[in-house]
Amino acid sequence: MGFEQLAGLRDRLRAEKEQAKAANEKRRKPKSSSQEKPREQDPALEAIWRLQRHFPLAFPVNPAPKVPLKEGILKDAEQHLAQLGITSEQLKLGVAAWCKGARYWASMVENAPRLDLNGQPVGTVTAAQALHAKQQASRQRSQERRNREKLKNRTPAADTTTGAAATEAQSSE
Repeated sequence: MGFEQLAGLRDRLRAEKEQAKAANEKRRKPKSSSQEKPREQDPALEAIWRLQRHFPLAFPVNPAPKVPLKEGILKDAEQHLAQLGITSEQLKLGVAAWCKGARYWASMVENAPRLDLNGQPVGTVTAAQALHAKQQASRQRSQERRNREKLKNRTPAADTTTGAAATEAQSSE
């Protein structure tokens, strides 16, 4: 091949590459517009996402610390179901998921203000509630520790011992 033929081939390959790139971008554009709306996912996560959008002071986005919520916050939030665009069941799942976990339990310290949907203080965390939250966090940590230990024990170590016995049996034959 001569230089002129190579240059023509190079130009043709570049043009094909640019066309393929443009076609890929056209295919991606509809996906990016659909990303504005959350995809179908866990109903609890969907509820939490919507609560965070509509009530950012009561449901702050990570890494901001969670805040203790008003007792009866679920009844208050149920009045906003139409605005949130979720069902009552989704709301219950979302609030329950929000209030379970180390970040929420860490916020439950004695005399910490409890906030309503607008972020206004409407009460405080009692000593008994703070103690309960501390116990829940401890229980969750120990459960996670037990689960990790179970996973470690499930490793192929048991298989290697049976494999070693099989190897010894084969070598003795």
